[in-house]
Amino acid sequence: MRINIIRRAKEVLRIESDAISALGPRIGRNFEKAVNIILKSKGRAVVSGMGKTGIIAQKFSATLASTGTPSLFLHTAEAIHGDLGKVTSEDVVIIISNSGSTEEMKQLLPLLKKIGSRIIALTGNIKSVLAKYSDVALDVSVKKEACPLGLAPTASTTATLAITDALAVCLLELKGFREKDFAFFHPGGALGRSLFLKVEDIMRKGAANPIVSEEKKVKDVLLKITQARAGSATVVDRKGRLKGIFTDGDLRRHLGIDADLPGRKIKDVMTKNPVTVGPQMLAAEAMRILELKKIDEIPVVDKHKRPLGLLDVQDLLKAGLF
Repeated sequence: MRINIIRRAKEVLRIESDAISALGPRIGRNFEKAVNIILKSKGRAVVSGMGKTGIIAQKFSATLASTGTPSLFLHTAEAIHGDLGKVTSEDVVIIISNSGSTEEMKQLLPLLKKIGSRIIALTGNIKSVLAKYSDVALDVSVKKEACPLGLAPTASTTATLAITDALAVCLLELKGFREKDFAFFHPGGALGRSLFLKVEDIMRKGAANPIVSEEKKVKDVLLKITQARAGSATVVDRKGRLKGIFTDGDLRRHLGIDADLPGRKIKDVMTKNPVTVGPQMLAAEAMRILELKKIDEIPVVDKHKRPLGLLDVQDLLKAGLF
């Protein structure tokens, strides 16, 4: 069978786009009621489905959990084979089913009513058993599937996914959910690292942070940098206060024009009054400073300008902030 692939692909996207657009006029009091039921629940949002809608249910449950609404996924068929024990009277059960009238549904719904859970339906059949048993039913029906046979869930699953996103976004805004809250639930992600990781968490300290007197000779400083496997050394005065930094860049700038460089005092060739950061600064902010100043190392100092550590661009790379 020959088809025009580009034309058919565009037709699929149009059908699915129309399915989502058709949901707009249906957003009303029932949608608002569903949001408020979940918002006021003292328990969890238990999202149930099976087959393709089960995959949508899993995604919805994961979105809720990561945006401040405790949630778990319950496979509709498994629920009537023991998993119903996960549900309590304080939970809200959100059931996603296109037909809303499967045999599993007919067995499950009376049991949920007996437990005492509130029920929200997302269904393509607003006159189904599921819709009748529910406290509120949301109509996610579509005119046609993108599948030419009308069998594979396509436009219907797209529409359902969109309505669950709308529910999740309304809930997170009503809860006052912010970036820092999202990061708390995603500590291993880039956002979590950018909002929680501080300079002191990744800066180089001790032997990895070469600190030298401003009276030291360049050759001695280079040895100390090499031993520390660092890219620079922090230079201090007799009172231990920061005076400058000596980097690979400083070495290259002087090496070709000063034959006596190894014997020079480091204070004569260092970068004076370098940019610094504090230990409590967010690592992401320090990263922006490095990018703005086009430098690779930055001393970490206390309020008295005493060096505490050294932050290298490599440390930020390892922390996953680039």
